[in-house]
Amino acid sequence: MRKKSLGWILVIILLGAFIGSALGEILAYVLPQGVVKEFFLRSAEFGLGPATLNLIVLTFTLGFTIKLNVISVLGIAIAAYLLRWAQ
Repeated sequence: MRKKSLGWILVIILLGAFIGSALGEILAYVLPQGVVKEFFLRSAEFGLGPATLNLIVLTFTLGFTIKLNVISVLGIAIAAYLLRWAQ
């Protein structure tokens, strides 16, 4: 079994997070109002606010936010499991 690169691992984990988040958004429309919907869709946000670099001619603004809910964490766990067994 060959060693997987860090870049490949990050891509798979991020893909799992994206798929989990997409499934969470779909569940938001399918599930009726209630405790179950609130449990699966309540999220925590982590991030860095926008930082600006002004180079007079060009200005860069960069920031990011990660929004995690139960479904996206489940997607990450499934992606990590599949990564372990992928060739």
